[in-house]
Amino acid sequence: CSLIRITCWSQVPYWSSSAVQSRIEKVKNNNGQERTMKPITIKDIARELSVSVSTVSRALQNHPDISEQTKVLVRECAQKLNYKPNVMASNLRTNKNTTIGVVIPELNHHFFSSVLNGIEQTANEAGYQILICQTAEVVSKEIQAVHTLIGSRVAGILVGVSKQTVDLQHLHDVQNNGIPLVLYDRPCPSLKCDQVVSDDYRGAYNAVEYLIHTGCKKIMCFTSAMQLEMSRRRYQGWRDALHDYNIPILENMVVECDTRLNAIIDAPHILQAENRPDAIFCVNDDCAAGVLHAAQILGVKIPEELAVCGFSDAPICRATVPMLTTVQQHGVEIGKRAMARLLARLDKGTGVPQTEMIPTDLIVRETTK
Repeated sequence: CSLIRITCWSQVPYWSSSAVQSRIEKVKNNNGQERTMKPITIKDIARELSVSVSTVSRALQNHPDISEQTKVLVRECAQKLNYKPNVMASNLRTNKNTTIGVVIPELNHHFFSSVLNGIEQTANEAGYQILICQTAEVVSKEIQAVHTLIGSRVAGILVGVSKQTVDLQHLHDVQNNGIPLVLYDRPCPSLKCDQVVSDDYRGAYNAVEYLIHTGCKKIMCFTSAMQLEMSRRRYQGWRDALHDYNIPILENMVVECDTRLNAIIDAPHILQAENRPDAIFCVNDDCAAGVLHAAQILGVKIPEELAVCGFSDAPICRATVPMLTTVQQHGVEIGKRAMARLLARLDKGTGVPQTEMIPTDLIVRETTK
């Protein structure tokens, strides 16, 4: 009887060379190069233990009908053979999908990595795993990533749209395939889906208002591409703050510049002008760090001659000298709330889409008075 045989092995587990050796030994091709081995399956574990495939499957799923001894032996054998479950095959078999697709603009960007951290924490707590696609802010990669996730039959998709994204047809494709969709950070008001974003307008307004209260009168705005709703909201917050305090708004006070490199290139021309600004509000911290670098090269005193404020509260804010004043976005919280919205949508199905705004905080450091 196979169960008796397993009981005997429980004292001194033995792994027969026939099944293991064929998987563990490296196989070389005609050129002498190693080629990839086939992945271990539950059939290999069943063959190794001389039990049925269904017994192995149920043991790995902690089924109550399988004895603890058998479960232990199956797990030990799975570990020995370096078995890794096929999640997608399991989803198809059980008709329960536990994979969430995440489309992210930049993995090496602190804010987006923070959002991803929040998404993963909440997903794992609910028994889901995430499949990450990076777009590098390129819309064609975003479209390809979304369609790949649709084809992979993920349970739901979280998307941070790229800077280039204007046409939202690929996001409509997600909804047309019956897959729950949640946007994070960069809102798309025309798309009817759940969205979790920073309060970009209020964050920008509060930052510029603070600059005004510290005596700044000529406050420039370095912004991202205006097709992004996020950029428009931060720009509008800057503009409304100036308007409310009766500060004239001139055309040359707005510059499309949202990277550290571009700020290092663009800022010197502005800071060497006769009517230079006394403050620059930047759309993100990388841009603010670039402005700070350019100002220091030119000998402009910070914050006495120029105040600088960023947006996000990335680690670079505490690494610059002087340390950067910024608007804190709470990326981890945005990720957690976005994932929670998706889980609620998976649980309850239909309902009116909601947009949740996460409040921001002004973090005053050394680049403002």
